[in-house]
Amino acid sequence: MAFSLRLTEIRKGFQPAFWVANITELFERLSYYGVNAVLAIYLHETLKFSQQQTGELIGFFGGVVWFLPIIGGTLADRFGFRRSLAGAYLVLAFGYFLLGSLSSSWMEPLKEALPLAVVVQLILCVPALGPAIVKPCVVGTTARAASENVRSLGYSIYYTLVNIGGTLGPIMAFAVRRTIGIENVFRVSAVSVLLMFLGTLLFYREPDRLVEKQVASFVQAFKNMFVVLGNLKFMTFLLIFSGFWIMFWQEFIALPLFIRGYVNPNADVDLLTTVDPLAVILFQILISYLTRNIRPFGAMTAGILITSLSWLILAVCDLGLQINTTLHIGSWTVPVQGLPVYAVFALVILAIGEMVQSPRYYEYVSRLAPPGQQGTYMGFSFLPIAIGFVIAGQIGGRLVDYFGETLHRPNQLWYVIAGIGVLTTIIMWIYDKLVKPLAKKDD
Repeated sequence: MAFSLRLTEIRKGFQPAFWVANITELFERLSYYGVNAVLAIYLHETLKFSQQQTGELIGFFGGVVWFLPIIGGTLADRFGFRRSLAGAYLVLAFGYFLLGSLSSSWMEPLKEALPLAVVVQLILCVPALGPAIVKPCVVGTTARAASENVRSLGYSIYYTLVNIGGTLGPIMAFAVRRTIGIENVFRVSAVSVLLMFLGTLLFYREPDRLVEKQVASFVQAFKNMFVVLGNLKFMTFLLIFSGFWIMFWQEFIALPLFIRGYVNPNADVDLLTTVDPLAVILFQILISYLTRNIRPFGAMTAGILITSLSWLILAVCDLGLQINTTLHIGSWTVPVQGLPVYAVFALVILAIGEMVQSPRYYEYVSRLAPPGQQGTYMGFSFLPIAIGFVIAGQIGGRLVDYFGETLHRPNQLWYVIAGIGVLTTIIMWIYDKLVKPLAKKDD
């Protein structure tokens, strides 16, 4: 196909709703990953939770964030993406503001009435509601507002923009934490998503290229949700795939606790979390091109294995080799401290595994959705992320504490994390051989 013809297809293949939804998602991800970049530090060092409690609270937050898209997708199918997106961004703004206000004097009566852990859990539930609706809306918009011949490209664009937000978020968090305090990271995130609320109201219009019929009623939407739960092949696949996310989320749970606790207590771990999404921005298109002829299921399995092996780098390499430098941005001078070189390398390899599997995963799930259930199925596509986050939170802090404080061999925790990924790879391979859940034309 001529290059000019392909450009024409791309120009005509996406409705304006595709670009509006994905740009707002960029800023939502900036806020989300900015919060995640400092959440472990905030809970452990500012609010004085233990490593185990910190992991559990982060796992609880992540589990709620990624479990609720199952319901959020169902609601989006019924009420439309525009209203759902706008409402989600407004809730997010309020939630991030509350989270950054935990140390404020006006919060004291609540903290006196309830244990601090309960207060934090209650507040974490508020911003967790936002992504639950944003994610299926944006992915569903990508499915509805993109022609079939550019839909795969649409998911790659979506994933690239997500990672631009994922890169800018930790940079924002690092800059704000260093200049005006860690609590203000949450407030800046609140402002970011509040602007997206306004942007959605002003510019987003429901896609008119509906390849599926509208769900008949609110009750029918929830019936569709239970129909998906009854699809045992699909649900088994989602449960298996959760293994990828159990190890992936240690980037935000075990890794910052491990590095700040046993490598360098002053390490800028929030800045370290930019490595993964930055690598995706730089190499996603190349990786997608190189893996274009691999079956979606095969690509997902290979991506899990690559990510598994990345954690072994932290187990066997000398993390004393660190990046210590000074950033000069105009008149602003900021020292960067304690970034282990091999940790950076490990996160690049992790990103390669992520790039191999993630776009193909969303494509795989989107093609399973029957008419009228696009949002519902895409909502369920986030279930493995939720399960993975909850389990990652339960084991992450405990592994850091056990291998660090009990065994005094903290590096060995990464053998456990890598082992989870290798086991998931093996089970994925067995599932593919025995179940064959997709028709040949889709896989």
